[in-house]
Amino acid sequence: MDEPQDGHPQPRLAKAGRAMALATLVSRMTGFGRTLALVTALGLGSRLLDAYTTANTLPNSIYDLVLGGALAGVLVPLLVRHGDEAFAQRLLSLIVYALGVTVAVTMVFAPQIVDLCAPGYTPEQRQLTITFTRFFLPQVLFYGTGAALAAVLNTRGRMAAPMWAPVANNVMVIATAVAYLALGGGHRIEELTPAQTLLLSVGTTAGVAAQMLLLAHAGRRAGFRPRLRLDVRGVGLRRIMGMAGWTVVAVVASQAALLFVGRLATTVGAGATGVYANAYTLFQLPYAIITVSLITGVLPRMSQAAARRDLEQVTAELSQSLRLSGVALLPVAALLIALGPHIATVLFGHGSATPSAVALTGSVLSAYGLALVPFCGYQILIRGFYALEDTRTPALIGVLVSAVTAASAWAASALVPGPAMLVGLAAGYALASTVGLLTAAIVLRARLGRVDGHRLLSTHTRTSIAAVGAGFAAIAVTRALAPTIGTGWSGSLIALLTAGAAATVLYPLAARLLRVGELRILLSALRPT
Repeated sequence: MDEPQDGHPQPRLAKAGRAMALATLVSRMTGFGRTLALVTALGLGSRLLDAYTTANTLPNSIYDLVLGGALAGVLVPLLVRHGDEAFAQRLLSLIVYALGVTVAVTMVFAPQIVDLCAPGYTPEQRQLTITFTRFFLPQVLFYGTGAALAAVLNTRGRMAAPMWAPVANNVMVIATAVAYLALGGGHRIEELTPAQTLLLSVGTTAGVAAQMLLLAHAGRRAGFRPRLRLDVRGVGLRRIMGMAGWTVVAVVASQAALLFVGRLATTVGAGATGVYANAYTLFQLPYAIITVSLITGVLPRMSQAAARRDLEQVTAELSQSLRLSGVALLPVAALLIALGPHIATVLFGHGSATPSAVALTGSVLSAYGLALVPFCGYQILIRGFYALEDTRTPALIGVLVSAVTAASAWAASALVPGPAMLVGLAAGYALASTVGLLTAAIVLRARLGRVDGHRLLSTHTRTSIAAVGAGFAAIAVTRALAPTIGTGWSGSLIALLTAGAAATVLYPLAARLLRVGELRILLSALRPT
């Protein structure tokens, strides 16, 4: 087994994470294809894209409120301790029954839900959002079933399989957008035909259904028979609710904050919802590829170590995950801050996208760059509490983070009204993530006795110096090229490629000179075995 410079054995998460990172990379790349296809079909800056985006985020929010958020940190630890197939089948059945009722109820109250989430929409836009929402709500059931199947696969060592499943969803939505354009679809609500509305509605939900079916197929190949049981006794519902009760509090607070932020975004004007959502999607890409892979790989092992009361191993896993994610994400954050406008122009500066919407997307993306590292670190530390079967503490920290998010959003709306408010919303997200990270670290240190703080601080300081240097190099390159290449799509592409290449060379060189040992671990994990 390889050993890093500090003398500790290299955890298996780096190499195990390679397959997960590859799967997530393909998933997110097709996810970008999905985003670009929808922007091309529906128009960045249009009221049509805003209506579609609002309706398509509601199933995720409802799922999290009803069940998903409560089970996020509970499923894997439960299945690790109750590994028999009958228990997993009963748990799956309970989820399906609960979410089936949820879908039926929310379909009835779709108009009220839309009015709560999007007060700034015109009557025509509101009606279309309601129509989309009713078609999209079955996704709540599909998401819940898929989450349960993914948890079963993770506990059976099939951690990459759930990360490939979203590819089917993305491909289905891309095909839907292409078919929409083939039917003559445009980006004006008043020109939308019933056939085009039906195509967008059914095609989008079919993508989530395909994702769930692929997970079911992977479960069968892993030896799990995903069948429903009428008798769900033996699941330990009281224990689940006891573990999840505090998580529900955090989810309610989080969704309340997201609702508040979303309502503010709808008041900015046409296209604001789509702009904010697309910037957030870009911001989530590095988190999904790197941090989600680390979290997925480390949570079962941390749960097993916690069950043995091996707190030293829990600390080691957390420290390694934080250091590896920091080394990978700090240069990405620097480039998002430095090159956000160029990234947005290359991705969205074509077709029916309005120039103002593209420029605003780039500015919001740059602000989100400030949130990347603290957000990912916070997510990793929260899993430490889950491994210890403590949902109360992360829930209370989550309430604090949600309160800071809402307060920052209110301050942004008061201080920077108009489109610039979206930049303030993203900056507030960064502030809230930083508060969550610091609070979680302080509490975990008291719980575990140590969080390897000296080594974490040393690694992140040296990595930050290298990343900031790469970011400034990227800025210098773009400014030097600006008089020659201009600010259009081709100019942004040249600037992005040139500045990105300079940063790609400078960052690892500086990291090696500063003796960032975790860089070697990451690079070795990327090499084929």
